[in-house]
Amino acid sequence: MIGQLLGPVANLAGTWLNGKVEEKAAQNKVKVAKAEAEAQIMVSAATSEAEWDRIMANASANSWKDEWLTILFSIPLILAFCGDWGRGIVADGFTALENMPSYYQYTLGVIVSASFGVRAATKFFGGKK
Repeated sequence: MIGQLLGPVANLAGTWLNGKVEEKAAQNKVKVAKAEAEAQIMVSAATSEAEWDRIMANASANSWKDEWLTILFSIPLILAFCGDWGRGIVADGFTALENMPSYYQYTLGVIVSASFGVRAATKFFGGKK
């Protein structure tokens, strides 16, 4: 009689245990699939970023934009060594720029960042990347 009772109880316990094992295996499969998807997204992002850098480098290969900005930013540097009249021109120029609307100042920053590379600018100013 006890043997007849233990058989169904053992089957019930075995079925429950198998269900728990299958549930845990399914949860592990979900975790693995999620990790693989996240890894694929990171690879895709890195590939896209590298491709964008390549396209921008090719586009600016025959451009004078970078040279123009370098010359433009060198003018105050050179004038600073030209005595009081040069330093006065530089100081007046920076005062005028400081009084420009903030959207104009931000636009200049974006232009320079786009020309020399946004990542380089964020590294220079302490940003991440």
